[in-house]
Amino acid sequence: MAKLSFSRQILPVIALLGIAAAIWLIVSQAPDRSMAEAEETPAMASGALAGEARVAGAGVVEPSSELIEVGTALSGIVEAVLVAPGERVTKGQPLFRVDTRHLEARIRETQANIARAKAAIAEARSAEATAARQLSLYRGIADPLAVSRAEIISAEGNASAARARRELAEADLAAAQATLSAARTERERATVRAPIAGEILRVDVRPGELVNAGPGGGGPYVRMGETNPLHVRIDVDEDEAVRVDMGAPATVSPRGDADARVTASFVRAEPLVVPKRSLTNSAQERVDVRVLQLVYALPADAPAAFRVGQQVDAFIPAAKAEGASE
Repeated sequence: MAKLSFSRQILPVIALLGIAAAIWLIVSQAPDRSMAEAEETPAMASGALAGEARVAGAGVVEPSSELIEVGTALSGIVEAVLVAPGERVTKGQPLFRVDTRHLEARIRETQANIARAKAAIAEARSAEATAARQLSLYRGIADPLAVSRAEIISAEGNASAARARRELAEADLAAAQATLSAARTERERATVRAPIAGEILRVDVRPGELVNAGPGGGGPYVRMGETNPLHVRIDVDEDEAVRVDMGAPATVSPRGDADARVTASFVRAEPLVVPKRSLTNSAQERVDVRVLQLVYALPADAPAAFRVGQQVDAFIPAAKAEGASE
């Protein structure tokens, strides 16, 4: 029986198997190049604006009141949350309440101090009246030898001391009443209320959680705003801002759904040019540019795709150059 040769028979077979495996891997790992519809519809101008000079911008949907971030004026444990996201509230309606048991104790203590001060005033007035009658009696005696000078001086001292006790008790009463008013005000501030009428957009607090007042607190705890109507804040690059036809309506569509376009009416242009924060993910985008922010109002029948915080694409007519034909 002939002996197999490794270099002439086995090695070529191994090479052929390796080539076959490489071909299989290349074919199986090749990317899918079949044609498919895009998952998102790119933004595009339509109608009369499609054939006219225009300025493109990106923006965000916001409440017409702008987003209001509600904190708390009093630190403590949350006792109750009284609203839910999506709920409409009126101005002054309670949103959540902080535990006020320590304030209730302070109010009861202050009320006791007020009662004590009133009793002290009554006692001092009685003593003052008695001392005044005694002094009047002494001074009304015609015979100067019937009452000694020491007795008159003592009566005058009693009257003066009673008057001083009354004035001190009245000052204590005023201080206690001021403390009671402050405690009641703090108790009222423990209930956080809606600053305007609008819609609750987000609630970031739960019963039993600790809330902190001041700049270092953990808020905002409730986000709300007036969503009827909605506004869109559109960023226009500073080098394009001079071309905008200020006051003209804009064509706005939600990001990824260019077919749901609406015509938004001009509200105002913000006077301050700010650094750009809303990105379009374009490879040619300049991230160090500053932008002019234009605010437009969405129509009342705008699609549900327009939600607060939703990114939008916008096209705004460009101003016609001076001397251009109509």
